[in-house]
Amino acid sequence: YEFQEIYGLEVVVVPTHRPMVRKDEADLVFLKKEAKYKAIIEDIRDCNQRGQPVLVGTTSIEVSEYLAGLLQEAKIPHEVLNAKQHAREAQIVAQAGRPGAVTIATNMAGRGTDIVLGGNLEVELSQLPEDASEAERQKVRGDWQLRHDEVIAAGGLHIIGTERHESRRIDNQLRGRSGRQGDPGSSRFYLSLEDTLMRIFAPDWVARLMAFAGMKEDEALQDRMVSRQIEKAQRKVEAHNFDIRKHLLDYDDVANDQRKVIYEQRNELMEAESVQDSIEGIRHDVVEAIVREHVPAASIDEQWDLAALEKALESDFAVQVDARRWLQDDDALDADAILARVQDAVDRHFREKEAMVGSETMRQLERHIMLSVLDQQWKEHLGSMDYLRQGIHLRGYAQKQPKQEFKREAFQLFSGMLDRIKREVVTLLSRVRIRTEDEIAQLEAQQRAAQQRAPLQMQHAEAGALGGQPEPMPMPTAQAPGTFARNEPKVGRNDPCPCGSGKKYKHCHGKLN
Repeated sequence: YEFQEIYGLEVVVVPTHRPMVRKDEADLVFLKKEAKYKAIIEDIRDCNQRGQPVLVGTTSIEVSEYLAGLLQEAKIPHEVLNAKQHAREAQIVAQAGRPGAVTIATNMAGRGTDIVLGGNLEVELSQLPEDASEAERQKVRGDWQLRHDEVIAAGGLHIIGTERHESRRIDNQLRGRSGRQGDPGSSRFYLSLEDTLMRIFAPDWVARLMAFAGMKEDEALQDRMVSRQIEKAQRKVEAHNFDIRKHLLDYDDVANDQRKVIYEQRNELMEAESVQDSIEGIRHDVVEAIVREHVPAASIDEQWDLAALEKALESDFAVQVDARRWLQDDDALDADAILARVQDAVDRHFREKEAMVGSETMRQLERHIMLSVLDQQWKEHLGSMDYLRQGIHLRGYAQKQPKQEFKREAFQLFSGMLDRIKREVVTLLSRVRIRTEDEIAQLEAQQRAAQQRAPLQMQHAEAGALGGQPEPMPMPTAQAPGTFARNEPKVGRNDPCPCGSGKKYKHCHGKLN
């Protein structure tokens, strides 16, 4: 149901290879945990005496170690399979199906491995020396067959669950380690009203029924109706967890749709031979947006702000236009004509720059800047989305649907990010300056000259003549403390070097200091 509801995937249940003959006994419910563990030990002792292997499933390492201590007091040999025994895990699982074997396992330990009744024959054969005779191998096979028949006669692998889990899936996985491939087996869960799941979800009538019946602490309640009530409580937990996952996925789908758009554009940039057409279209859109901001369409000249338009074009695109002179020279000039002249001026500026640096260099520069801006803006957008997600639930107090508000706000953030990408790409391409080899050589010469003008001056006090008496050190005179004052403004490490080299101060004259 969850795969179909969330991911739109159909699920097919594959039938078992052989009919399942495992006996799943009804749960035993006790009043106290101590009585529950005592009954578990007695069940293990009975199985051990009959030669039936037992696998005890626990919810935590602490419970497994506690049961191991009780079995040690009862002098019942056992193995503990948990995260602390990972080095011997394969060996423990291989021997867990031997007659009378007792294995305590946590939920994660030993999953995905078959517990072979009678022990793992392949492991025993692999432990024989390479030059072992066929008679020795047959003897091992014969001994394994005797143990296998003994375990089947005792009832197969017996599963004991010490506590119900929130999910029926985990309980079924524990039960599923017995009765594999048509082998016999049995399972039973031991519960108490002090267990986590029972304490939260068990109905009050269970405790009242046990008290009304006059049951003692060491007596158990065994009823199919109780087991069904417990499964009903587990379904409630599963439904609650499903709602949480579906709720989170609804928010993740919004970001995922945006992610698909961004990565699709990025892949197109990586695969395209040239992005010149894309850059040209972006440039026209950005220029039109700036012009319309100061010169609205279908408006009169009294509504225009040509001075602000000239300033914006110069600051963003390094393009100088005299729009006010255009209007003085032509009174019939309208908003569309202003836009066309500005577009021509910006296009001419880009053509001049391309002619200066070369078409091949310009194409590489366009691709590099566009990818860099796209990546940087996308990272900032993801941070904004996380910030929006953290507080969107507060919209519920304003009688608004948080999920719908998140989608609306996320779309606005995404649209704003796309506009910023376009504007920043065009701005960087307009203002970037690529120096020629002659300019680079001239700057390097200026840097060397500046370094020679400011050599390191190292002075040492002159030593006295050989055999002469050293002059006494002059006593320092006491001076009143004063405030330190700089003769020149302080230069930061990342500021341009005052020498005019164009490098940062820390990479130029800052090294000398």
